[in-house]
Amino acid sequence: MGRDLESIRSVVEFCRFVRENGLDSGIKATIDSVRAVGIVDQGGLDDCRHALRAVLSASKTDWDLFDQLFDAFWFGCRLGTRARPVATPNSAVSARNKQGIYLEVGNPASREPGATKEERKIVAGASAMDRLQKVDFSRVPQDHLAELERLSERLLRRMSLRLSRRFRCTPLRGRIDLRRTIRAGAARGGEMMELRYKNRKKQAVRLVILLDVSDSMNPYSMFLFRFAYVLGKHFDQLTCFVFSTRLVHVSDVLKARSLPNALRALSAITTCWSGGTRIASALGEFNRSFGRRMRSTETSVIILSDGWDTDEPGTLVAELRTLKQHARKLIWLNPLLGLDQYEPVTGSMSAALPYIDVFAPAHNLQSLLELERHV
Repeated sequence: MGRDLESIRSVVEFCRFVRENGLDSGIKATIDSVRAVGIVDQGGLDDCRHALRAVLSASKTDWDLFDQLFDAFWFGCRLGTRARPVATPNSAVSARNKQGIYLEVGNPASREPGATKEERKIVAGASAMDRLQKVDFSRVPQDHLAELERLSERLLRRMSLRLSRRFRCTPLRGRIDLRRTIRAGAARGGEMMELRYKNRKKQAVRLVILLDVSDSMNPYSMFLFRFAYVLGKHFDQLTCFVFSTRLVHVSDVLKARSLPNALRALSAITTCWSGGTRIASALGEFNRSFGRRMRSTETSVIILSDGWDTDEPGTLVAELRTLKQHARKLIWLNPLLGLDQYEPVTGSMSAALPYIDVFAPAHNLQSLLELERHV
């Protein structure tokens, strides 16, 4: 792993990731990690694993957790699963992980003008990944499609893991419950051995996703379904629907072991793909059939749609008003918002804006990763 700027950024990002998931990796540990990776500059990814583990693991528990976090970050493995094999040490000029991220381990001279074509391709890997994150889903070249899919799965998994951990309820201490403290002390002869606390009952955050799969959304629907699928892997309380002219509940599809299996299951239960668009009718069906059970002050509703609706704007407003009354946050992600010249001037979209808490684009991978900031 070369000590160029991209490599340093990767190590710093990894240290931030493990810190968020239980390992001590403050500023000093991060600096030491960058130095440790620099020492094994000519080695492979396996050498980098050992170097980072030596810096970031202070106990047997840390040691065991480190491998899970390393594979979750670099290979997209889910925490708690068996680690995947990594690149062998002393591999060729670079080691490329299975999620499409290049980790340079070769000679820094490969960045010079006289470097070979293969070396230049390896060095350009990180910047290529940056470009893939920013390219519009509707304009992805066919030969880059598989690469983008691997990258999106890796980055979305990492984001959803952070979100699910952030929203996990923790037993925070509240005010002291004097009555329960005295009662507990009486059982010990009047000695106040342990304070009892009053805690507010916390509810797990629920996500509801409503995905537009109408004909106008064709260039984006598959990527957005992948987005829902990856979120579903880390959120126990995530409910997903797809709609065009009617609403279809597809939460069970998200439980499939792999995305191809999920897509096969989806094709078996719905025929509404690439149809017309009736957003208001779909929201109305949701409000009537599912809303009472799913709407709460802990529910964030995410609508993924371009806003092209054949229903009357007034009907959409009425359904959004009903939905917003009980939802914690109403988020509308619109792929067209990523276009330079786009303005939400259609009747339905402009009418909906006053009822939306977050109106943001969903046209590329980078915009989807921004959900972490919005939720």
